[in-house]
Amino acid sequence: MQQGKIMCAIYSRVSTDAQAEIEFNSCESQELKVKSFISSQENMEVYKHYSDQGFTGANTDRPALQEMLSHIREGRINMIISYKIDRLTRSPKNFYQLIEVFEEYNVSFISVTERFDTSTPSGRLLRNIMLTFAQFERELVSERVKDKLFERAKKGLYSGGVCPLGYTRVDKKLVIEPNEAQIVRLIFNTYIETGSIGEIYKKLKIQNIFKRNGKPYTKGDIRFVLRKRTYTGKIFHRGKIYQGIQEPIINDEQFEQAQSMFKIKKKPRWRILREHLFPGLVICRECGSVMTPTHTNKFRRKVNKRVRYFYYRCTCTYKKDWTSCSIRQVNTTRFDQHIIENLKRISCDTQYLESLSYTLNHLNSGTNEGLELSTISVANIQSTLQSVLKLVSIKETLDKGMMMKKHIKNIIYSKDEIEIKLYKANDFLPSSDQKLDENRKLPARLAARQAAAKFANNFAAAEKIGEGKNAAAADFLKNSKVRKKLKIGRCRARTYDLLGVNEAFCQLN
Repeated sequence: MQQGKIMCAIYSRVSTDAQAEIEFNSCESQELKVKSFISSQENMEVYKHYSDQGFTGANTDRPALQEMLSHIREGRINMIISYKIDRLTRSPKNFYQLIEVFEEYNVSFISVTERFDTSTPSGRLLRNIMLTFAQFERELVSERVKDKLFERAKKGLYSGGVCPLGYTRVDKKLVIEPNEAQIVRLIFNTYIETGSIGEIYKKLKIQNIFKRNGKPYTKGDIRFVLRKRTYTGKIFHRGKIYQGIQEPIINDEQFEQAQSMFKIKKKPRWRILREHLFPGLVICRECGSVMTPTHTNKFRRKVNKRVRYFYYRCTCTYKKDWTSCSIRQVNTTRFDQHIIENLKRISCDTQYLESLSYTLNHLNSGTNEGLELSTISVANIQSTLQSVLKLVSIKETLDKGMMMKKHIKNIIYSKDEIEIKLYKANDFLPSSDQKLDENRKLPARLAARQAAAKFANNFAAAEKIGEGKNAAAADFLKNSKVRKKLKIGRCRARTYDLLGVNEAFCQLN
C-alpha cells in the first residue's frame, strides 16, 4: 500500500444473469462512473474492482462481496465506493452489519450518486432514508413479480423454469412433445398397474429410455413426474389449481388414482436410534455416493424371533436400483469395530507415526488434505487419534456422531481398502476474525440453547405425567408430531450442553 494514498475498492452488482450477459452491462457502467469520480479526487487510487454479476442485494451471500470483506480485515482497503447504496445491499439489517465491519477496520463508504457523509448526524439520517427506500423498492418488485405469476396462473400459462417432461415451449406456451408424452404415459400406467416406482425404473432401464441430458432416470425423477399436476392440463400455483391452456397428457382420473396410491403407501417413519459412529462420513469409492445408516429385520430360527441388523448403504441403490453399485452395503458393527481397532493400533505404533509424519511433511508437501495440510508432528497425529478414540466411550448416539465430524473429514470405503481423512486439532477452530463475527451471533445461540433446554424440560415433565397415567397427557404424547418436536428439543438441549456455546462456534464441516 502506497504511503499517503487512499486505497479504494470499487463495488458493483447487477441482480440478474440477463443483465450480466449484456456486452456493456451495468457493472461496467458502474465501474467507469466510479473510476471517473476517483480520478477527480486527490490521493485516491483504485485497489481492485469487485463485481457480483447476477446476485441479489437481499443478502450478503455474494463471492465478490465476501472477498472484499476479507481484504478489509487484512487491512488492504481504506475506502469502499459504489455507484449507489443499493448496489452494496438493499437490506437495512445487512447494511448496518457491513457498516459495523467498516467502522471496526476504519474503512469509509461513499455512494457516488447519493453523496452523504456518514460522520455527521444528517449524513447518517440520509443514509438510513436511502436504505429504507432501497428495501421498499426490493419488496415492491417482489410483490409485482408475485402478482404477475398469479395473473399468468389465472390465464392458464405455465410459469415454471424448466419445461416439464412431455412438453416443449412454443411462443411461451406448452405444446405436447409426442415422444416424451409417451414416456409420461408409460410412467403413470406402470405405476397404476404395479404401484412400484422400482418397476418403472426397471422398465425405463430395459427400454433404454434416458433424460434430455442423456442420463438415466432416477427414482426421484420418476416420483417428481408422478406428482406433477401439469400433465392433467391444470396449473398449480400457491396451493390453488387453475385450468391451463396446455393439452393434457393424462386424464384427471389417472392422476388422482396415482396420488391415492401414494397416500396408501406412505407410512410414518420412525427414527431408529443406533450408535452409528460415522453417520454421513462414509463414502463409497466405487460410485462416489454417501453410505447412509440403515437397517433390516431378519427372522432367525435359532432364537425364534426377528433380529435387527444395521448397515451403511450406498445412497445410489435407493436412487437407482440394487445393481447400480457392487459394494451396496457394509455391516455397521464390523465396519465400526474395524475402524476403531486399527486407529488404536496406529495410535500406539510410534515407528509407523514417525514414518507417516515424515511422508506427509516431505514427500507430499502442499498437495494434501485433512491432516496433510502443514508441518505435522507425531504428537499432533496422536492427539487427533486419541480425540477420536475418546468419543467412542460417549453414551449419547447423536452427540457421538456429531462430534466425530469434528475430527474425521470422511472415510472412503472399498472392498480392498479403507481410507480415513482426519482434521488437525486446530483446523476446525475459528480464526480471530471469525470469532469477532460469531460473537455477534452469541445472543441468538444462547436463545436457541435456552429454547432447547425448555423443550427438554417440557418433554421430561410430559413423560412424568404420562407415567402417572394422566389420560390427557397420554393423548398428548400419542401425537407423533408432538413427540417428534419434543424429542428434537431434548436432543438439541443435550447437544448444546455437551458442546457449550464456545464449542458450537467450531466449524463441524
